[in-house]
Amino acid sequence: MKAARVAHLDEYSIKKIFDHVASILPDISLDMTPPEIGMIVYKAIYQATHVKDPYKAIKDACTTYMLSQYDSFVSQIENSPDPLYTALRFAAIGNSIDFGANPEFECPREIQEQEHLDFEVCHYDTFKHDLAAAGSILYIADNAGETVLDRLLIERLKKPVVYTVRSQPIINDATRDDAQAAGIDRVATILSSGCDAPGTILDLCSEQFLNYFLSADMIISKGQGNYETLSDQKRSIFYILKVKCPVIANDIDIKVGSLVLIKGPREL
Repeated sequence: MKAARVAHLDEYSIKKIFDHVASILPDISLDMTPPEIGMIVYKAIYQATHVKDPYKAIKDACTTYMLSQYDSFVSQIENSPDPLYTALRFAAIGNSIDFGANPEFECPREIQEQEHLDFEVCHYDTFKHDLAAAGSILYIADNAGETVLDRLLIERLKKPVVYTVRSQPIINDATRDDAQAAGIDRVATILSSGCDAPGTILDLCSEQFLNYFLSADMIISKGQGNYETLSDQKRSIFYILKVKCPVIANDIDIKVGSLVLIKGPREL
């Protein structure tokens, strides 16, 4: 309903979308991840509106605001006792920008209110150890706007980075255009994953992405959608996210609203 409102649909069109989604629910497996289901639902909305990127104005506004704060973020990072840790923390705070999880999100107010937040779980020593040994990094993006804080983190990794984005617009997830607007192309190579779900479904990803996924010395994954679709992989991955729902909170064994930097796979 919230997404349909963002797309400026009338009541008749919204009813048609509900009818369509209801008709396909029997074919949705309980084994599907939320991003897989979300891809089906949001594509139904896009097909009804014939609008390729209904969240474009929202994404642009978030990116513009975050860029307006860029110098302030740089100053806070450079003047902190540990600039890399602070950049990681800001990247996690940026994951709050998620109109799929929170359609009422207000970028300026909520980012300002959360600048003080710190990690509840943080595998920082392991991160530093793996970073020192890494010759190449695959950085899997999540939402537009937080891309600006991703850029700040990448600048402090001081390693070659391939930054992967969604192949097509889906909710407010970052595409190539969103990454370029944030200046990611100045600090990393931008690559489409080939997947247009709000996550990284490996079966839908391009061969080029899969080659990077298998060969990169280090992988950084942002956000819940990527965690939901990748956390069962045996590949070593660092997950940076804000926990936004009870299901993920229960999986990580932490409270909703927490910031985490964890290395997977975990022993369950």
